[in-house]
Amino acid sequence: MKIYLEDVFKTSGIPTYTFVKPPEYTKLLVALRTRGRGLVVEGPSGIGKTTCISKAIEELNLNNEVLILSARKIDDREYIKEIPRLGNNLGIIIIDDFHRLDQEVKRDLADFMKTLADEEVEDTKLILIGINKAGDTLIKFADDLNNRIDTIRFEVNPEDKVTELINKGEEALNIEFQEKEDIILHAKGSFHITQMLCKEGCIISEVIQNQEPKKIIDVSIEVIREKVLNELERTFFEPAKQFSTGTKLRREGRAPYLNMLKWLSESDDWTLQMDNAIAQHPEIKGSISQVVEKGFLENLINGNPQIQRVIHFDTSSKILSIEDPKFLFYIRNIIWNKFSIKIGFLGNRFDSKYDFALSFAGANRDLAEEIFNQLLENEVEVFYDKNEQHRILAENIEDYLAPIYQSEAKYVVVLISNDYPKRIWTKFESEQFQKRFGENAVIPVWYSDTNQSHFDESRKYGGISFDVNRSVEEEADRIVKLLLRKLSDERISNE
Repeated sequence: MKIYLEDVFKTSGIPTYTFVKPPEYTKLLVALRTRGRGLVVEGPSGIGKTTCISKAIEELNLNNEVLILSARKIDDREYIKEIPRLGNNLGIIIIDDFHRLDQEVKRDLADFMKTLADEEVEDTKLILIGINKAGDTLIKFADDLNNRIDTIRFEVNPEDKVTELINKGEEALNIEFQEKEDIILHAKGSFHITQMLCKEGCIISEVIQNQEPKKIIDVSIEVIREKVLNELERTFFEPAKQFSTGTKLRREGRAPYLNMLKWLSESDDWTLQMDNAIAQHPEIKGSISQVVEKGFLENLINGNPQIQRVIHFDTSSKILSIEDPKFLFYIRNIIWNKFSIKIGFLGNRFDSKYDFALSFAGANRDLAEEIFNQLLENEVEVFYDKNEQHRILAENIEDYLAPIYQSEAKYVVVLISNDYPKRIWTKFESEQFQKRFGENAVIPVWYSDTNQSHFDESRKYGGISFDVNRSVEEEADRIVKLLLRKLSDERISNE
């Protein structure tokens, strides 16, 4: 009997020859068999959640009782909205990718699952399948739901399970992979990626059906990987680029979206909790916080269908996650410095905590805040005291500020007005960065009505004039453009 390659190493649909029961399979069987009690199945894409549930339903002979819906399909989404109002006797309803549903629909489903549990309804069972920590959103809507439903978390598959999958494929096709260990290593626990790599290895070796006699597949993992990546490049380069550049490419910025994608590629569970990411990467906390807190990240994903197909962002938990395991494999194999330059950034290496630190008298906060906001919109890191107040609490202020003005900021931008030399804190700050004039690291901004005898040292260096008779917004825009050009030149010279 002929057994075809595409039926053995399957990259879509339920495997016939290479299905492997994940560690969670037995627990899933029991949960499915328990009438009335809701079930949430969560875990990374490509792990095998949906396949596993389909196999378990088949084993329990429940196929005739099950309705499978997908939050990716428009018609299904309309039906899903009505489920909480359809009453009981609905049988088993599976909602795949439920994390993609609107918050209001999730809230209604959470209430419905709670009602089913409280009333001990046995003829209706709701099963929700989603990405990692997708169930957390339900609990937020109904915190007492946790004890009324079962939650099964699929983890990254252990190596022995991935090995089992490959062994089954080898047996079905009568082949042997010489570099099996390398395939397992590159799959990183994903059944989907394992299927893809094995299938490509067979195609390169011209194995399209079961062999007689046994054939050794000796193609190297490097060749397999490059073949796969070349195929994936055509599909995934654009969404990776569009996500990395955000709504507008800011070449001199700290590339918050690009960095988020890189961190996501390095995550073991294929998700990125943004608060944790910001804490772990303080060098770009300002630009990352900006795009998350102001809704730019959410709007970017929701407004771009190409990005939506591969990346999901849950606003309530602030979790960024991968939707497509093939996309994950693609970004995990990107050479990030080359990718960064290819899509238009000036570089992705930063040797300072801040790009700019602002030093100014309190009376000049209007200009300082306008400069800060405009710089932040351009995704650069700026030290601005008002933005750091929560971090300064309980700290020795002098110890906190001194290193910022001494070395941690690439450039110190000094707003020199008649008030500047009269204030205690500006005197302290200027003492910290005074020697940096000779390092070309201080950029004076002179108020046009300032007595020129004030801070005479600054007149030896190039600076910017601020016309007090013009609007603060217009002058700040002009100043920021000059600062960004200076930063851009510095980025280019460091490459």
